[in-house]
Amino acid sequence: MISKEIVITGMGVLSPIGNDLDTYWQSLCEGRSGVSVVETFESGHAPLFGSVVPDIRAKDFVKPRKNIKNMSRDIQLGYIASLHAIENAGLTVNCESPTIDPDRLGIVFGSDLIGLELDELVDAFKTCQIDDRIEFSLWGSGALPKIFPLWMLKYLPNLVAGQLAIAIDARGPNNTVTLRRSSSLSAITEAVRTIERGQADVMICGGVGNRINPIFLARSRTHNLAPTSGDPTVQPRPYDADRRGTVLGEGSGSLIVESRATADARGARPIARIIGFAQAFEPALYQKPITGLSIRAAIRQAMRDADCTPNDLSHVNSDGMGAVWEDRVEAEAIRDELGDVPVTAPKGHFGDLGGGSGTIELIASLIGLQKGLIPPTRNHEKPDASCPINVVHGSPQPCNKTRVLTLNNSRAGRSNAMIIEKI
Repeated sequence: MISKEIVITGMGVLSPIGNDLDTYWQSLCEGRSGVSVVETFESGHAPLFGSVVPDIRAKDFVKPRKNIKNMSRDIQLGYIASLHAIENAGLTVNCESPTIDPDRLGIVFGSDLIGLELDELVDAFKTCQIDDRIEFSLWGSGALPKIFPLWMLKYLPNLVAGQLAIAIDARGPNNTVTLRRSSSLSAITEAVRTIERGQADVMICGGVGNRINPIFLARSRTHNLAPTSGDPTVQPRPYDADRRGTVLGEGSGSLIVESRATADARGARPIARIIGFAQAFEPALYQKPITGLSIRAAIRQAMRDADCTPNDLSHVNSDGMGAVWEDRVEAEAIRDELGDVPVTAPKGHFGDLGGGSGTIELIASLIGLQKGLIPPTRNHEKPDASCPINVVHGSPQPCNKTRVLTLNNSRAGRSNAMIIEKI
């Protein structure tokens, strides 16, 4: 049980289908796809489908601009999404009269392994190349002088939260969660617990992922990817009978969470409250597929934590990858635990965004609760009997209920469930 009333007061999103809340919501309702053919680092390599965040100008947000050279694409995405959330929440930071005492403002952010930007290493490796091989004995004397001295700082997952804290003077707890698709919801959970423990009054939380980096594309066979032929926008296909895999993408979502007392004291308008959550694990690793044990346990525990029944739910915001086995297992767990509750899967619009998935998807439901609508699932056209759930598709579905359960899972067997309630 959550011992304090914890509310969400701000949202920020950078996604392949929109970099502001209005555009993002409109894209969901209109069924826009963020998937396209992306270039790989290897000439002649077969094309891959992916989803890219458009029109990001880091120099418009990062001050001083020289700090950009210390920030990888992942760090920039998480940083900018969080600045949007701060503005949306009406917070003022890093000034003479900040809204919140900097000592009571913390950050916990979900992040992925950050892939290297390979062009930064080309000159270094060339100094060690002899004919068609690399002579690593030359690395110290020849290659290192070619590498930017602070190069490593660009690729540390904890510097998404770290760089943001420096910029906004957030002196409270600062932490990073790296659990792939489960990262975002785990970070939000830890933010709530941090406030419950009395260690902060306001927390910035969420997640970021960049799975279109060449480092991840080179390992594409480990990601259950959809085939790369034909129209990229018809992939992925959550719970559809013709689903064949997911696509990889990038994005970041950020939330401002705080105690209700703090929100009221500063005159903030809460969007929703977090009323329950759970995490469960099924030791599947990669030797065998998940069976859904952890998904079922997470749903049951979150429902119990929130004192909630299936009839209370507007919808389930599911993981819905578009992968054949994973979708089936998740759908069966949802049906067994929650019955015919409507289900939406935002990944149909953009695929797997790694550590950014959970918050970006949750924001879809947060906006939907405000508008009394359930966003539809793109590319779900042919129901599959092996996925016996009520998938919302085609157009938004009206609903006047006030609670949502959101799910994220990982291939390693971790499942996260969270329940939010409109205020």
